[in-house]
Amino acid sequence: MLSVICPIYNEEKYIAGCIDSIIAQDYPKDDIEVIFADGMSSDQTRKIVAQYAERYNWIRLVDNPRKIVPPALNAAVKASRGDVIIRIDAHASYPSNYFSALASALKHYDADNVGAVCRTDVLVKTPKSLAIKEVLAHPLGVGNSAFRTGIDSAGEVDTVPFGCWKRDVFEKYGYFDERLVRNQDIEFNKRIKRGGGRIVIIPETHSTYYARETFAKLAKNNFGNGKWNILTVKYTRQFDSLSPRHFIPLAFVLSLIIPLIAGIFWTPALWLSAASLAAYLVAVSAISAKIAIRCHLNFFYLVSSFAVLHLSYGLGSLCGLAKVILNQ
Repeated sequence: MLSVICPIYNEEKYIAGCIDSIIAQDYPKDDIEVIFADGMSSDQTRKIVAQYAERYNWIRLVDNPRKIVPPALNAAVKASRGDVIIRIDAHASYPSNYFSALASALKHYDADNVGAVCRTDVLVKTPKSLAIKEVLAHPLGVGNSAFRTGIDSAGEVDTVPFGCWKRDVFEKYGYFDERLVRNQDIEFNKRIKRGGGRIVIIPETHSTYYARETFAKLAKNNFGNGKWNILTVKYTRQFDSLSPRHFIPLAFVLSLIIPLIAGIFWTPALWLSAASLAAYLVAVSAISAKIAIRCHLNFFYLVSSFAVLHLSYGLGSLCGLAKVILNQ
């Protein structure tokens, strides 16, 4: 029995495509249940899911009045009946072998968690959204994350997107930390690794994640990601709850801000800020030029996408750091 769990909130733009890709799975439908945990959506999300549930009795909708992801995941896990549990995201779609490949690999590798590469795409393709898409799949944008940049063979990793677990993993390592608005999946995977568990990524399948398509939405999402990196460390009291790459944007932002503040008292310090910004722009411009030529994309949109991603992420981490220092 396979239980598929999915937290949702105001996903009317994406939910139908997600469910259609679930229906197309080659996993036997008599051995599957899909539980959508909804944070009391105010758009058409609940109506769309309910329409599918009327046609497919293995689709269920449960309420998540707390509106954030960890309680939704925990409620769905506890309400599920499967021997294997797969978490998915409504902002994504999945090839027909996604469930079967993960469930098979979980047994084959005797792993505690199995995942696959997460490819990035956009629903509405414009010069700007395509630039954002490329940046979110490039090592300069997302670091050395194997599930973002791609793999050639199966191997052990620190984390995977979404996840596929045996039910007893939750009995062994606990549930998702409900204090964490974000990063709850990364923190859970770190807990598995600290406990001696195995996390494996496989090349036989993948998911396709649909990214934000405007700079404003990209900035909002990554500001929250950066902020919750710091707060995750605060709540878990474990610096290894995340990876070093998660803190690089904060270091970049600090390299700009600290010399500017110091420059008030010692003017030459301003050169440090200028040097950091210049080095960043040279690196980003060089990478953006290569992407623009290879993919026939707008150079200025690429540079802007990198800048929005890095600055919003770093400023979010700075905000999180301020909250920790001020004990708020």
